[in-house]
Amino acid sequence: MNGSAQASPAPLALLRQLAGAGLLGLLLSLVAPLPACSQEQPQSRDDAWWTGPMLANSAETLPPGHFLLEPYLYDVQSKGVDSLGSRTYLNYGLANRLTVGIIPVFGYNRVSGAPDSSGVQMGDWTVQAQYRLTQFHEGSWLPTIALQIQETLPTGKYDQLGNRPANGLGSGAYGTTIGINSQTYLWLPNGRILRVRFNISATFSSRTDVQGVSVYGTDADFRGRARPGDNLFADAAVEYSLSKRWVLALDLTYSHNGSTRVSGEEYLGNSDPFPPTTRLGSGTSAAFGVAPAVEYNWSSTIGLLFGVRVIPSGQRTASSITPAFALNVVH
Repeated sequence: MNGSAQASPAPLALLRQLAGAGLLGLLLSLVAPLPACSQEQPQSRDDAWWTGPMLANSAETLPPGHFLLEPYLYDVQSKGVDSLGSRTYLNYGLANRLTVGIIPVFGYNRVSGAPDSSGVQMGDWTVQAQYRLTQFHEGSWLPTIALQIQETLPTGKYDQLGNRPANGLGSGAYGTTIGINSQTYLWLPNGRILRVRFNISATFSSRTDVQGVSVYGTDADFRGRARPGDNLFADAAVEYSLSKRWVLALDLTYSHNGSTRVSGEEYLGNSDPFPPTTRLGSGTSAAFGVAPAVEYNWSSTIGLLFGVRVIPSGQRTASSITPAFALNVVH
C-alpha cells in the first residue's frame, strides 16, 4: 500500500496515541463490561460473523466453485507523500482444500513539491494459491493451517519516469512469496469468541533492468540493474466478537527488508567512453505496525471493515498512517 501529507484528523491522532499505549491490552480490557454469555452457554460459531482483520490473510480455503471478492480502498499518508490506492482480492475455490486468486492493484500519488501522478496508475499485480493442510475443530488444539504461494508480477511502471517519479507504482521485478497462515478460535471467560490468526511469510525478488528516472532513486542518465531486498513478514491478529454483527479486530505486524541493490553506469554524454559506475544500497530496514479495525457484517457472507494501520518511524523506515475501507463478499 506518494502530494502533500495531510494533517491527521483527531480520530487518527487518537488511534496513534492508543497504539503507543498498547492496543491489544485496550481491546481485551473491553471484554469484561460487555454483556456476557455464561460459561455453560458459550457463544456458538454460527452466532459470530466475520470479515477478517485488516491485514492477516485467512488460513481457510473456499469450497469448490465458490468465490470471494474483497476490494480495499486506502490512503498511505507519510511525510511529503500521499498515496491513494486500491487492492482487490479475487479468490476462487478451485478444488477441495485449494483456493486460487489474483490481486489487482491501482494507485495515485500526490507529492509535496513535485508533480503528482499523471493519472491513476497500475501497480504490480499478484497471483496466488493456497492449500489447506489442517482444519480447526472445536475441542481440538489443532488450528487451521494453510500453505500460501504468491507470485508478484512486474505490471506497474517503475523506470523511464521522466519528470514524474510519482507515476512509479511498480518494482519491475518478479517476487515469489511463500507463507504459512494459521487460524484458531478461543472462548473467553464471558463466553464470547476470540478468533486468532498468526501468519508468517518470506518474499524473494528477481533482478530487473533499470533505465533513467526510477523508483530506485536513479536519474535520467542511469542505465543498470536493481534487485529489491528480500522480505520477512509476520502478523499476529485477533478478532473479538462483540455481537453477531459487530467485531473488534487488531493486527500487530513486523517486517524486515534486506538491502535493495542498484548498480549501473551514468551515461553523461556520447563522447565519454568510460561512464562512471554507480552502486547504491538501501541498507536493511525493519518496521513494526499496528492496525485496529471495526467490522460490521450484514450476514455471514457480506461484511464491511474500517481500519487504520500505523507504522512508527524505525530502522530506515518512515512513519505512516493508513486508513482503509474493505468490503468482503463470499458466494
